[in-house]
Amino acid sequence: MAEHTRSSITIEAAPAAVMGVIADFDRYPEWTGEVKQAEVLATDDAGRAAQVRLVLDAGAIKDDHTLAYEWVGADEVRWSLVKSQMLRTLDGSYALRPLDGGSRTEVTYQLTVDVKIPMLGMIKRKAEKVIIDRALAGLKQRVESGDADRPAPGAADGAEGAAADAEPGTSV
Repeated sequence: MAEHTRSSITIEAAPAAVMGVIADFDRYPEWTGEVKQAEVLATDDAGRAAQVRLVLDAGAIKDDHTLAYEWVGADEVRWSLVKSQMLRTLDGSYALRPLDGGSRTEVTYQLTVDVKIPMLGMIKRKAEKVIIDRALAGLKQRVESGDADRPAPGAADGAEGAAADAEPGTSV
């Protein structure tokens, strides 16, 4: 069984607000440093993302990959790799736990990564830890700043998203 890396953070917001930011893939490029494009390719019966294409640029590592998402109730989402240029495995999850009657949320991010190029296990774990720490810090800042409540740049009345204003052939 593959080893995974896990870390948690407390966010000063209700679980629904946190999950709202996690589930808003189109806006990932606004708050995650590495995600340059995000495109929902398929949704489930509840209208949640079931398959998402992400274009990453993390300096030395650039990748275009597709993830399959599974939503477990209102407080957990899991994903697994469908296809990638550089990765063999990318399995992860966000699990939310309400604190203080639901006014705060503990977010636990778990991640397992395996790259197609040879890499020492301890280096992989370190990379996973960096990814997790950056993601949790970005999520916390995004939720607590209130930016998630603002319409995306170029959005008409905030309801249409930036997709309506995107140039043909591009993804927002």
